[in-house]
Amino acid sequence: MTITNNNSNGQAGNILEVENLRVSYPITGGVFARKIAEVRAVDDVSFVLQQGETLGLVGESGCGKSTVGRAIVNILRAMVYGVEISGRILYHPPQESPTTSTQANNHAGPVDLASLSRAAMRPYRPDLQMIFQDPYSSLNPRMTVGQIVEEPLTIHARLTKQERVDRVGWLLEKVGLTREQSSRYPHEFSGGQRQRIGIARALATNPRIVIADEPVSALDVSIQAQVINLMQDLQDEFGLSYLFIAHDLSLVRHISDRIAVMYLGHIVEVGSAANVYKAPMHPYSRALLSAVPRPDPDARRADRIRLSGEVPNPINKPSGCAFRTRCPIAKPSCADAVPPLELKGDRWVACPHV
Repeated sequence: MTITNNNSNGQAGNILEVENLRVSYPITGGVFARKIAEVRAVDDVSFVLQQGETLGLVGESGCGKSTVGRAIVNILRAMVYGVEISGRILYHPPQESPTTSTQANNHAGPVDLASLSRAAMRPYRPDLQMIFQDPYSSLNPRMTVGQIVEEPLTIHARLTKQERVDRVGWLLEKVGLTREQSSRYPHEFSGGQRQRIGIARALATNPRIVIADEPVSALDVSIQAQVINLMQDLQDEFGLSYLFIAHDLSLVRHISDRIAVMYLGHIVEVGSAANVYKAPMHPYSRALLSAVPRPDPDARRADRIRLSGEVPNPINKPSGCAFRTRCPIAKPSCADAVPPLELKGDRWVACPHV
């Protein structure tokens, strides 16, 4: 299934299309570590990302958000032995790019990133970069900040040493640091500064798509606002497209043009950020948004939706709709088949009973 964006906001077409993505992690056991079960972390996920937009991907911990981001940048096979990936991740490369190779520029039409080997993926890596969740573990403590930011340029860009040094200094200034700080090590910076270094590294190769995997969850609230505002300023300046992965719905609403809600490996609702936040349609989206803290201490909490039961084990998901065991409007027919995403008014919803 291909989900189109029915909310036109002046962007220049799709830059990324995820179609029927499935990711399964093996569970091994015994003396010979044979596969005895699997975890379907992502189960038939489809969405599109438009040029210059921010798509927020939200859901509770363990729903598969980070797996989707890592599958897009094609690093899962290097991280997990035996991981199984199916479906298509169609990236639309530019006609001409100063960083990508001739092989990438001459490719006609979209490229299925999910099918590429490590070597075949390399020409497209400059266009797809990732900002990781933990700024304390994503930076090499044995490298200076200058070396960390320069490393992508050394691998992907045809620049002289002086040109790389100049670009590193320019990038550090763009994210609110100074050129003089390039000789320092990561432990000499605060958490917010480290995340700025991670952003500078992601921007080094002039990417078109940035996967932000909960980039501010490890930071204080005041620092979160600074990093988010920085990301928005950089998006406006460089025309970046963001897939912003988070569980903080207030934060996602602030930065996103559209929101996709995930539950147990499935996308259950996709729509504009304003519409999803104001009037969620799927029962899980309603419960998720009702739990968002309100700044008004006198506000009534009677409308808060409390789900019964526990999140099902992803190794043994319920038949049919994965949310049916906790859903307040579930019917016996919900156990028959996984509900597909259907266009209902201004958004896509995976529930026939809303």
